[in-house]
Amino acid sequence: MFDFFWNLASFVVALGILVTVHEYGHFWVARKNGVKVERFSVGFGRAIWRRTAKDGTEYVLAMIPLGGYVKMLDERVDDVQPEDKDKTFNSKSVYQRIAIVAAGPLANFIFALFAFYLMFLIGVPGVKPVIGDIVPSSIAAKAKLTDNSVIVSIAGNVTRDWQEVNLALIAQIGNEKITIKTKQTDSQYVTSFILDTRNWQFSPDKTSALTSLGITPFRPKVHNELSAIAKESPAALAGLLVGDKLIAVADVKTSDWLSFAKEIKKFPSAEVFITIERNGDILTLSVTPDSIEQAGKIVGFIGVAPKVDAWPETLLIELKYGPIEAIKESALRTWNLTTLTFGMIGKLLTGDISVKNLSGPIGIAQGAGASASHGFVYFLGFLALISINLGIINLLPLPVLDGGHLLYYVIELLTGKEVPEKVQEAGFKFGAIALLMLMAIGLFNDFSRVLG
Repeated sequence: MFDFFWNLASFVVALGILVTVHEYGHFWVARKNGVKVERFSVGFGRAIWRRTAKDGTEYVLAMIPLGGYVKMLDERVDDVQPEDKDKTFNSKSVYQRIAIVAAGPLANFIFALFAFYLMFLIGVPGVKPVIGDIVPSSIAAKAKLTDNSVIVSIAGNVTRDWQEVNLALIAQIGNEKITIKTKQTDSQYVTSFILDTRNWQFSPDKTSALTSLGITPFRPKVHNELSAIAKESPAALAGLLVGDKLIAVADVKTSDWLSFAKEIKKFPSAEVFITIERNGDILTLSVTPDSIEQAGKIVGFIGVAPKVDAWPETLLIELKYGPIEAIKESALRTWNLTTLTFGMIGKLLTGDISVKNLSGPIGIAQGAGASASHGFVYFLGFLALISINLGIINLLPLPVLDGGHLLYYVIELLTGKEVPEKVQEAGFKFGAIALLMLMAIGLFNDFSRVLG
């Protein structure tokens, strides 16, 4: 239940920030072009807070935080006094209207630049992308990739940590081959490998790009021994102690930590017997795991942590830059994510990526909660990513979005005439249906992941 409210709160904060940024772009440029703004609303529905400024603009915070709008004076929908006719949106030149409409998505890209800039100024902890194991007979194994090697680039893109590796791999979905360059951890000699990805089966909702290729990242060894026990947890109440070695759960042998955790999850709120080794003695203890929600399922949880070897210092990095260098890095990250997103949209249209991979508000909320729980730097990165996606989505040529309005204005520029109102109305209806269908697909995918 805590996860639900944490994700919800993170989602509301993230969306509130990004909607405000987007709408402020429209608002600022409209005011600069002499358009009277009647209302600036973050959210839809009933107002929970409102204030009217001296210039007559009403600022509103509404109950449903799934968007926002800037209401500008317009003769096509408002009764306008003669002295205000030059302050209407429709009275402005087509170039001014294009600037006002385009300012929303542009503000999202500017915000992403700013968020990434702060992120790189603060510093992003990371781990060098060292391959731990290669799964036999996998795509990576057939390409003869080797373990204990560092991935230095993918398809020409430099990869300094695992996040950059994942982004670079996702950009290659639909391609028939991927070039990966690696070097041994104790060498500077770079080797190139070509992965045959014609039969690459990758479902982002089920596995990672790395796993689907047969690449397992290096991780410090996790021992089947307890290093921490939460106070008043089921484990503490059962008498488990730090240093206990885990042997079996309900007579099922657990040779490693993952198998132990897997078995415990099967017993939410149900008594189970755990076999342990303590100071050379074999003991059997009764424990009743708590019930928690994990990935949409109720699982058992006893409140323990395993002993884990420390990360080698040579593999830990921090992507941190000075005020000037951070500008370059933030611009590069924004550009890479923008091109990646456009590429993903193109691959959706060509069928290289299934619509099953689309996420709705539930998926975004889970991402917001996860990033916020990791810390402010990671939440900044999440905000930047979603801001870029929001900017791009609004540029799609659907009439209900900014991109649809821009399409009409480009046609007006080329023909010298406004698009007829009947055509615009038909376009708005089509755009609304298309957008609702996309939202429905996203929600369906969200529920399928949660319930599946």
